[in-house]
Amino acid sequence: MLLSMAVVERPRWGDERIDERFDGVDADIRELRVEMREGFARIEKRFDQVDKRFERLDARFESMQREMTARFDAVQRNMTTWFVAAFSTLIAAFIAISLG
Repeated sequence: MLLSMAVVERPRWGDERIDERFDGVDADIRELRVEMREGFARIEKRFDQVDKRFERLDARFESMQREMTARFDAVQRNMTTWFVAAFSTLIAAFIAISLG
């Protein structure tokens, strides 16, 4: 009875099977690397677009800052002129009252 039993060999992983598996893994990794490079290139392109937008915003803010500075300077000149005019008028009025 012992002689009639069939001997079943369990499958062995040979070097060829291991190489096939690793080749598949290597191909997957290479594909992922390509996808990642493409993704990073797209992200870099988007960041370039964002940088350009920020440059435009910086230019707009600088323009607004120059305009506001010019307006404040004009207000300051007007206030100084009105202060000198009002003070001169008061002095003239006191002189006229004291002489009169």
